[in-house]
Amino acid sequence: MKFLVAYNDSTASRAALDLAIKQASLFKAKVFVITSMEGGRSEKPEDIVRVKKELKGVRRQFEGTGIENDVQEMARGLSPGEDIVIFAEENSIDQIFVGVEKKSRTRKLLLGSTAQYIILKATCPVTTTK
Repeated sequence: MKFLVAYNDSTASRAALDLAIKQASLFKAKVFVITSMEGGRSEKPEDIVRVKKELKGVRRQFEGTGIENDVQEMARGLSPGEDIVIFAEENSIDQIFVGVEKKSRTRKLLLGSTAQYIILKATCPVTTTK
């Protein structure tokens, strides 16, 4: 079994990671943790350094669990939602875990919602946490 966590170091995504780790220990699943950045000139060097530090902490969270994992940052020129859905399809992911944060209707309209995109477009089950 393969799980995928869409991770951005928010409280909600940390909850999604915790749940995925618990489920993976029950089902002996491999857990992929992906932070998606669009890449190119839109990325600031300090953001890249911050993400690498956050993912190092995620890797430490798996230490001693015996859970097979793959933690990575992706910058493929896609939106985070597109990146997660495509990665899930490319890697035959069985379930995606994603954190959701409360947003106003206006903010959702203006900025879109990564979680909403994943929920609507993923070809596998999506579990949300908050």
